[in-house]
Amino acid sequence: MKIEDAMMLAAGLGTRLRPITDTMPKPLVPIAGKPMIDYGLDALAEAGVKRTVVNVHHFADQMKTHLANRTAPEIILSDETDRLMNSGGGLAKGLKLLGRGPVLVMNADLFWIGETPGEETNLQRLSDAFDPDSMDMLMLCVKLEDTTGHNGKKDFSMDGKGRLARYSEESGNPVVYAGAIAMMPALFDDAPDDAFNLNIYFDRAIEKGRLFGLMLEGHWITVGTPDAIGAAEAVIGTYREAAA
Repeated sequence: MKIEDAMMLAAGLGTRLRPITDTMPKPLVPIAGKPMIDYGLDALAEAGVKRTVVNVHHFADQMKTHLANRTAPEIILSDETDRLMNSGGGLAKGLKLLGRGPVLVMNADLFWIGETPGEETNLQRLSDAFDPDSMDMLMLCVKLEDTTGHNGKKDFSMDGKGRLARYSEESGNPVVYAGAIAMMPALFDDAPDDAFNLNIYFDRAIEKGRLFGLMLEGHWITVGTPDAIGAAEAVIGTYREAAA
């Protein structure tokens, strides 16, 4: 399925990354010389996304200035300066600025490296595999051993058909949510106007057997604390040396 619209969740406070985030928003923290959010926005552009809503709250002016310099994808701002909406509320608000076609949803503070050059990217694969007739959401997932900076939590279990359930020892086959989703905006037509957590919709989809996962190719990186920056840059350096 061709997906040209996206939402980037970028309004968090980044409290665990203090003191760095006392003076700048977490998505603009540079990792290996590149702001975190640009890894995700570049991936969206490469996947053919034309328009991306980005929600802003913490140091919103810095975010607006940085995003104004981008040419692809087109950036549409969802301003949460007055009220932080949490992951679900922010997504529901931002989706109203887009059309009714399928969207990709990404977190601004994580990204991946190591995709195979010349082949479909992870986001292109996610778009192609999304089937709204059988899925509420198709979620990009990653094996725990292919992550850097993650807290070790196993988020979901994936069955042989890609269907996801909350992880348990009994169900096995653990995967980590990699922060990217393909979905239809209509899924959030009943969303409240207040702040709420996106996990509510994950659980609803699980109950209906309509939450699916697609395994990420490459290596996934998240940066939650100042100590994690060095680890992220080290693994990026390793991959760059291997590709040289």
